[in-house]
Amino acid sequence: MAGRPREFDRDEALLRARDAFWARGYEGTSMSDLVSEMGIASARIYAAFGSKEDLFREAVHLYEAREGGFATRALAEEPTARGALERMLREAAATYTRPGKPHGCMVVTAATNMAKDNAPILDWLTEHRRARTASIVERLEQAVGEGELAPDTDAQALGDLFAILMHGISVQARDGVSKERLLAVLPLAMDIFDRHARFMCGCGVHHVESSVT
Repeated sequence: MAGRPREFDRDEALLRARDAFWARGYEGTSMSDLVSEMGIASARIYAAFGSKEDLFREAVHLYEAREGGFATRALAEEPTARGALERMLREAAATYTRPGKPHGCMVVTAATNMAKDNAPILDWLTEHRRARTASIVERLEQAVGEGELAPDTDAQALGDLFAILMHGISVQARDGVSKERLLAVLPLAMDIFDRHARFMCGCGVHHVESSVT
């Protein structure tokens, strides 16, 4: 009588699948790759996770809840928009060049061009990237409303800029650019932010209101 199949750790298997998709992309990761990386037969993968697409979506959610969630946390936790954006870019450089992990952002690099049959995955990831940009713009609009940024600040354009910077850091990291080089762009990025700060005078000196009454 055959023994029962060996139990597997579903969470660990999902972590392995996430890293496979992160490193090779959706289309670049075959079922044989997943079998090898996850250490379980394809029939058990389907039984535990459904289709390859379902597994990929769950892997992306795991990435966003862990490594990829740094931007969400920065925007929510920092008391100023400036602090949030600087932290976001700093942590992007660190996360996307982390030793022992695939480089770049999983949501940015896992699918940029897809076969027609996989278009729903491409559209889904596109919406994730658009949602990230929208969250940055929303934080900047809040900064305008609170007086951190000048009233005439174009929050949409400034938000697009910082989203482009973050996604660009992902691409550069994927190409092997070092963390140190990526961090070197931060002062330039924050200088752009400071030019829109509420208390920036025309001479280029940043002023704050005095707390002395």
